[in-house]
Amino acid sequence: MATVLVIDDSPSEMAKFRDMLSKNNFQVLEASNGEQGCQMAADHLPDVILMDVVMPEMNGFQATRKITRGKTTAHIPVIMISTKNQETDRVWGKRQGAKEYMNKPVDENGLVNMIRKVME
Repeated sequence: MATVLVIDDSPSEMAKFRDMLSKNNFQVLEASNGEQGCQMAADHLPDVILMDVVMPEMNGFQATRKITRGKTTAHIPVIMISTKNQETDRVWGKRQGAKEYMNKPVDENGLVNMIRKVME
């Protein structure tokens, strides 16, 4: 069973991701901010990380950069998921190391397919 770390400061978004992922046989780890997410990524080495962009203190771009450039976490694919849907956000996210960038609200099938794709 693949493990997905979801980093999102919204309890309602977290619940949606938890439901979608659990239903599709993923183990779900949860972090409510970028700093906690970076620590959990290092501690648990999940198979994939779903990263919100807009969060207090350390935003998703900063956390993605830290994870994708870390010695022990650089191999973990990050999918950024945000309400920020400008092309500049997408490009910037990829420049920070994200493998993919999706807009909220996410489609369950699209999300599951994207997770499987980045895990290959």
